[in-house]
Amino acid sequence: MRYLHTMVRVADLETAMQFWCGILGLRELRRRSSTEGRFTLVYLAAPADLEAARQNHAPILELTWNWDPETYGGGRNFGHLAFEVEDIYQTCARLAAAGVTINRPPRDGYMAFIRSPDGISVELLQAGDRRPPQEPWASLPNSGSW
Repeated sequence: MRYLHTMVRVADLETAMQFWCGILGLRELRRRSSTEGRFTLVYLAAPADLEAARQNHAPILELTWNWDPETYGGGRNFGHLAFEVEDIYQTCARLAAAGVTINRPPRDGYMAFIRSPDGISVELLQAGDRRPPQEPWASLPNSGSW
């Protein structure tokens, strides 16, 4: 398993970038916008981690700006921690066997979500190419929030 990123939602991207980059000193690695999803993702790294982060060898901060205004209460602005795993299905099976609820099963062979005992959302991402859909995962519904 490899730690990838922490995601936080921001209400105003320009203000957030001024804080995270202008004041705190993080550097922008890349950004992606989705017209269909109506969001922009901006990935940041600490200056000392910049080169390693460009090669996916250091964790980064993901800022998520949803274009439609939303008030974030109750910690909703904090998104999730993300980890890359060698085999998404094997990892989810091991976690489920240990009593962990798979809130968002890896139906797509690529992504799953679980929660820590304290309610922290954890994203699991398949390393490399997504796996072909596989039962029982392909047919499982979401459970709770993720």
